[in-house]
Amino acid sequence: MTKTNRRTFLLDFEKPLYELEARINQIRELAEENNVDVSEKIVELENRAEQLRQEIFSALTPSQRLQLARHPRRPSTLDYIQAMSDEWFELHGDRGGYDDPAIVGGIARLDGRPVTILGHQKGRDTKDNVVRNFGMASPSGYRKALRLMEHANQFGMPIITFIDTPGAWAGVEAENRGQGEAIAYNLRQMFDFEVPIICTVIGEGGSGGALGIGVGDRLLMLEHSVYTVASPEACAAILWKDAKKSDRAAVALKITSSDLKELGIIDEIVPEPSGGAHSHPLEAAALLKTALLENLEKLSQMSPGQRQELRYQKFRRIGAFEECLE
Repeated sequence: MTKTNRRTFLLDFEKPLYELEARINQIRELAEENNVDVSEKIVELENRAEQLRQEIFSALTPSQRLQLARHPRRPSTLDYIQAMSDEWFELHGDRGGYDDPAIVGGIARLDGRPVTILGHQKGRDTKDNVVRNFGMASPSGYRKALRLMEHANQFGMPIITFIDTPGAWAGVEAENRGQGEAIAYNLRQMFDFEVPIICTVIGEGGSGGALGIGVGDRLLMLEHSVYTVASPEACAAILWKDAKKSDRAAVALKITSSDLKELGIIDEIVPEPSGGAHSHPLEAAALLKTALLENLEKLSQMSPGQRQELRYQKFRRIGAFEECLE
């Protein structure tokens, strides 16, 4: 990424770190031009930069994590597929006359093992986002996803899904074409598949749009991703009639990976490189690949019946609570 591009996509809380790194680069360039040895000073500043990076990214608020999850340079489904898989063959269409670009999927090899991978796909710029509908899938997208998963189940291939959407497309046309039915049908069918299913929230997991490909034996989340029933902006608008109170809503909704792990909603937090996945995408892909392979190995040792029961009990526990009487 060029310096100009990085500055364009810089988040407010990243600015102190960016300024320090820019200073380090400036000192290094001046030292090379004047043939001056400033290696000790560079090491000191780099240590300070790493310390600052740790301080910033270890104390992010829910709203700041949401900003990271929505970062324009955050790796997408296709980025992870290309970085992790040995082979990749994309499949298109829902066999009903549509091919929704907001969901991509196909057949791949992960360390030589055939798998089916699918997920939401956002764009890199405004033009691409319009084509991808900002990762908001239509009914045809969920039907395409189901077709691919049924193919995987038929041929005994594990299913890996990547969740990254603000929600399903809520347009009138989507409702006319059966958006709710498409998502509900996916939920039912995913509970019945016999092959291992691993779902990972790689960015923003929003509402039923995330659930449409989110029923699995294991649910993982990247460290700085978010998973929520509604966006903080929508929640604030509904509860307090003011979308500007989204920071308050983000705290109340418990959208972060640490919150959801504590609540038992997710099974594992996949660490991100220091500075977030967008700063070191290949390292982020390597960490995710390791987590997927480890979980896949454990799930492969179970029988189909055991996996189905695990899946069922996992989602039955979500939302359970105990009432304490004083």
